[in-house]
Amino acid sequence: MELSEEELRLLEQMERALVEEDPKFASTLRGTSFQRTARRRMILGGVILALGIGLLVLAVLLDLSAVLQTVIGVAGFVVMLGGAVLALTSARSPAAPAKVRSSGRSGLGVVDGGRMHRPHRPGRQRNGSPFMERVEERWRRRRERGL
Repeated sequence: MELSEEELRLLEQMERALVEEDPKFASTLRGTSFQRTARRRMILGGVILALGIGLLVLAVLLDLSAVLQTVIGVAGFVVMLGGAVLALTSARSPAAPAKVRSSGRSGLGVVDGGRMHRPHRPGRQRNGSPFMERVEERWRRRRERGL
């Protein structure tokens, strides 16, 4: 739902007043510190992932004993896996901040704190029957039509 010009103007005035009164709280509402932390964790995870790949390549390239080569290879894999997990969990962390929609020039926005699910598709209705019953019903209709 779109806001009228008057409502947008009032909202911008309220945002400016909030920034003037409590800049630290306004910064928290923007979500910049949370986003920066998540971005840093993703970059750190990528660097750790690259180090793990480097260890794997090093284990293959160096002419070492089989035991030492295996130990370095396994260590490289574990480091690589840890980096990937760190990067991916920082991107999709449940503790990540809600998305913020900017409403004006001041940078503050409205926090979308609702449920994280797909929107309902109106064309598809579930009748509560189990999957196999629906499949059998479709098959029966196809056979009746001669397809």
